[in-house]
Amino acid sequence: MTTKSETTRLDNIGILALIGAGKMGSAMLEGWLALGLDPRNVVVIEPQPSPEMIALSQKGIALNPPAGAVSNIATIVLAVKPQVAAEVMSSIAASVEPGTLVLSIMAGKTLGFLQSAMPNAAIIRAMPNTPAAIGRGITVAVPNAAVTAEQKQRAHALLAASGAVEWISDESLMDAVTAVSGSGPAYVFLLAEALARAGVAAGLPEGLAATLARETVAGAGELLHRSSLDAATLRKNVTSPGGTTAAALEVLMQGDGGLDPLMRDAVAAATKRSRDLAG
Repeated sequence: MTTKSETTRLDNIGILALIGAGKMGSAMLEGWLALGLDPRNVVVIEPQPSPEMIALSQKGIALNPPAGAVSNIATIVLAVKPQVAAEVMSSIAASVEPGTLVLSIMAGKTLGFLQSAMPNAAIIRAMPNTPAAIGRGITVAVPNAAVTAEQKQRAHALLAASGAVEWISDESLMDAVTAVSGSGPAYVFLLAEALARAGVAAGLPEGLAATLARETVAGAGELLHRSSLDAATLRKNVTSPGGTTAAALEVLMQGDGGLDPLMRDAVAAATKRSRDLAG
């Protein structure tokens, strides 16, 4: 069963520890603060803090406090690269107390991996995507059996600060989720690149082709976001029989050489790679 994005005030969720404040972690933190999370209730562990993060520490955020200096942590958010996961897990395990929620956005790291370092902990694995940086992402999350209703609600509020949230109960779906929404923004950016190159090939100046492609992809995405119509209906609405769009779509929608089989192969390859990386 899924739930839609909701914006909830975050001024009463207890102490939050953010482990890793790179682009995604920092973007999420900015969203949380905008929704009322008290900086004095935030701990950030980041070996290479950005100037912006250092500035935030002047507002009350505890940046890289000594080990053991903070207790009663309600939520730990793991936003580090999966390559350093094992090292990080061993360092934070002692901070996981009864009632602590661990929310991981590490790509490819399963609930089983997380539970091996933190037995009996309440853990949620989540997969956001890069539009979260502008509050337009979508995150899919899956809890383990130890997560309570209150903890799930808390995680939903934190994740919804970056966009829509969907919940699943079958963790095996996360590889396909990663392939569709996690990697998906790159496919859209590639579409903009390819459309611009096609415009140049058709005779447009390079700068104009790039602008037209960028604004067309962005505008179509915003229309899809705002409209109650599905993508297929929106496509049909801009396709006049025998017109220019129909001529182009005849190429893109042809049997074995069209966009559908190509996208299926791409998503299948990304899904397999996600499984391989998870071990």
